[in-house]
Amino acid sequence: MSQENLSNSAGPNCLKRSFGMREAVTITAGSVIGVGLFTTGSNVVGNLGVEVIFATLLALLVSIYPALLYAEMGAALPYAGGTYQFASLGLGKAVGVLAGWNFIISLVAVTGGEALAFSYYFKTLCLAFGWQIPLSNVAVALIVTIGFIIANVFGVRLTGRLQNGLMFFFWGVAAIWFLTMIPNIELPNFVKSPEFIAKDKDFTFIGAVCMIWWCFAGFEACVAMGEEIRFPKINIPRAMFLAPFVVFCVNALFQWYLIGITPVEKLASLATAEAPYAEAMKAAGIFGFPLALLAAGIAFGGDFSTLNASISTTPRYLFTMARDGAMPKIFAKVSRRYQTVIWKLYKPVHS
Repeated sequence: MSQENLSNSAGPNCLKRSFGMREAVTITAGSVIGVGLFTTGSNVVGNLGVEVIFATLLALLVSIYPALLYAEMGAALPYAGGTYQFASLGLGKAVGVLAGWNFIISLVAVTGGEALAFSYYFKTLCLAFGWQIPLSNVAVALIVTIGFIIANVFGVRLTGRLQNGLMFFFWGVAAIWFLTMIPNIELPNFVKSPEFIAKDKDFTFIGAVCMIWWCFAGFEACVAMGEEIRFPKINIPRAMFLAPFVVFCVNALFQWYLIGITPVEKLASLATAEAPYAEAMKAAGIFGFPLALLAAGIAFGGDFSTLNASISTTPRYLFTMARDGAMPKIFAKVSRRYQTVIWKLYKPVHS
């Protein structure tokens, strides 16, 4: 959409503002509370030990400034495909298209990784009850991905309700898990310095901050759906300000617990573990309900919330680029019934 048309975007080819403040926060936080936290963000614990908390704090500080920039730009230009819009107007359409496709490719990768992560934790949950799933990880991942694509077809209202439910489920399960894990916390773990920590600690620490920052990347999700957020000049800045702190609190709490429950001699193995929390609990001899609870929270809360957010934000970039003439016009069609940019792929729409 050209700059002169940005101020007059009402019409059949525009999206409906259905998200409130709650959805803006959950879609943003849910985009990053998932595979990053429970893989990369926890693998770093195996490299740094207790120092990972300081690395996570530094990653938060690095994230605040760009989050505030997105808050300002999102409030000024509350339209679909935020990063594409900002780059196009500031640096030209070619740079905007490049930025838009970078975002799309990254979300496709996140969706695939998150779906596979769900498969692993879902199977872990089933094994805790003695069930064996006769499907490969790829098959399970494909099934849940198709499921969320279908759910997003039916409009942004359903997307928002799903996201709220998934995130509150995750936070509720996490709170219960934290409480059940308190008796298993070994406070001496926080004052011991494991022998495996590399001698070149500066490089290790900087590298760890970069890896943990990946757990914060993607906090601009609500800006990608800015055209569907009510009162965007208020809700977008608030969501962008809150999201990094929400992500930090969740990351830091889980990392603190991971250090507390993992035997010091087993800490190094977390650096290469596919599911560090499950491996840590097994190493500490924690099975049964706590392990099943964690797997359920990660699979149906963290992983699902990221899948829902990633699948819903990607089409908004194709939509806004098509509306601006950078993609075929078919991607700029909007269903009157569902007010969605995905339904067009399955059913004739009105333009």
